[in-house]
Amino acid sequence: MSEDRSYPTEVSGPFPAPPHEFVDDEGRDIVVRVAEDNREDLVAMYEDFDPQDRAQGIPPVGERQIRRWLDRVFDEECLNVIAWHGEDAVGHSMLVPDDKGAYELAIFVLGSHQSAGIGTELVQTLLGYGKTQGIDRVWLTVERWNEPAIGLYQKVGFEIRNTESFELEMAIRIADRE
Repeated sequence: MSEDRSYPTEVSGPFPAPPHEFVDDEGRDIVVRVAEDNREDLVAMYEDFDPQDRAQGIPPVGERQIRRWLDRVFDEECLNVIAWHGEDAVGHSMLVPDDKGAYELAIFVLGSHQSAGIGTELVQTLLGYGKTQGIDRVWLTVERWNEPAIGLYQKVGFEIRNTESFELEMAIRIADRE
């Protein structure tokens, strides 16, 4: 990633904090909660993930690789939220710390639940959770061709900050530094 990553000066938000309940565009009741010990639910979700919905090599393929990856993203410094439809995990988003005091965002929504507003609510709730945990800057990378994802991130408040590589780098400020 860019050594000189820049962030917007304006703070975006406000964002809801978990738990956050809403009805998606398909009329389904969804609740976004802080992830606890939900790895088995996430393993099941990621095993059902369409290979075409994978980006930048994640989520990995295969139960063993999924479990290994979840062990890393459930590190105590990472923040995770899960979107639930009934008892089923249908989305997962995380903030992973970088070595410069900011956090990288990743989000995954099952294909059967995409294009229904879940991704937007999931990202906003994760950012609200992050703010309550003292996070002020968040960034992500997205493939240039992934217009739906870019649109979602811009709708939430992310700005394109770096266009020099194959992927776009986007960033958001969710709080002022204390």
